[in-house]
Amino acid sequence: MNDAKEWYAARGSERVGPMTRSELASGFQSGAYGPESLVFKQGMSGWTAASQVAELRVVLSGGGTSVAPPPPPPPSDRRAHEVDYNIVGAEMQFVEIELDPGEGAVAEAGAMMYMTSGIEMTTIFGDGSEQGGGFMNKLLGAGKRVLTGESLFMTEFVNQGSGKQQVAFASPYPGKIMAADLAEMGGKLIAQKDAFLCAAKGVAISIAFQKKIGVALFGGEGFIMQSLEGDGLAFLHAGGTTIERRLDAGENLRVDTGCIVALEPSVTYDIQFVGGIKSAIFGGEGFFFASLTGPGKVWLQSLPFSRLAGRIWEAAPQTGGGGKGEGSVLGGIGSMFQK
Repeated sequence: MNDAKEWYAARGSERVGPMTRSELASGFQSGAYGPESLVFKQGMSGWTAASQVAELRVVLSGGGTSVAPPPPPPPSDRRAHEVDYNIVGAEMQFVEIELDPGEGAVAEAGAMMYMTSGIEMTTIFGDGSEQGGGFMNKLLGAGKRVLTGESLFMTEFVNQGSGKQQVAFASPYPGKIMAADLAEMGGKLIAQKDAFLCAAKGVAISIAFQKKIGVALFGGEGFIMQSLEGDGLAFLHAGGTTIERRLDAGENLRVDTGCIVALEPSVTYDIQFVGGIKSAIFGGEGFFFASLTGPGKVWLQSLPFSRLAGRIWEAAPQTGGGGKGEGSVLGGIGSMFQK
């Protein structure tokens, strides 16, 4: 019996092979592959689910030893560039993005940590997602970014070399970097306006207005948020420790507005009054908090940058130091009751 190395199998985005029929069978026995895993061998018209291949249910015999390379994967319908990445570090992280020739990434100015020699850096108008749509589309996209407090311009990093190249982007303060595949999130994610770090070229970064008047008037950090749209990877930075919470339909979570990192569009977001004037004035938590109602996922951070900056400012010698009235209207009065 000639058990030739002519089989290939797909495991996620990875192609494994060539391997013999026995090696492939061992993969099924170990659970590495399942009945719906895609397989290919010489003579087949293309990648096929293993359950549809009769040869995998009988003993393989005969056949030549020559092995044809597997066919290329089906063309991707993604519009954004498909990039590989590696997040490095613990508390002060950075993300290294690997770009194939012609691939690119976009980032806010000042986020770049290093890049290899084949990367070309260019300042672009807007976010790069409307570069083929004419000047007015670019102007509209850039104008939306200005409303979120960001610059009219972003920086684009494109691999102009002949091989793989790397570019890295660093987090601005202690925390975690989150990778979000927008294709797996329905093509859209709402993020806190300071959370965006970088993204694959083709991801659109614009403003996301909340429709309720209460959010507009009292949302603070959470009112004007960024909308990340497309089918590529986007990278967000969150302060301190981050958690992901899945809210069921109708399930409610009340959060400090600054602690929101991102949420799925299906999550309803509103602002509510704390409920007690004494708690608002002396409790140090402010008058309002965010009310998040499912269904959908939300991502939260334990250390918003505004909180970190506020504590540093309060401790600074030129401000007198020692202030603790964070978030309250009468912080100085509240601090007297806390000592």
